[in-house]
Amino acid sequence: MDAVQLCEIGMLVAFGISWPFNILKSWRSRTAKGKSVIFEYLVVFGYLIGLLGKYISWRRTGVLAWSVWFYIADILMVLTDILLYYRNTALDRRAEKLAENKK
Repeated sequence: MDAVQLCEIGMLVAFGISWPFNILKSWRSRTAKGKSVIFEYLVVFGYLIGLLGKYISWRRTGVLAWSVWFYIADILMVLTDILLYYRNTALDRRAEKLAENKK
């Protein structure tokens, strides 16, 4: 593993460290208010572009970079937060309906 790969893995780890905190906040808050699902889709898109680069490199060299596993882990964490966004959106709608019925 060379210095370039170590730097890339370091970047992915640094970004990846934040996602568990974001997931926990989404889980506990039970609301989608203040979240941008478009932002999260763009983050996944960026990770997929990086992963595509690793695929192209693998096809050319036959060597799979270690950073691929970090891309996959980060993508899975962002997808988890996206799923929580949709759960929380449904919870927000339910809460709004209950509030309307109480009026």
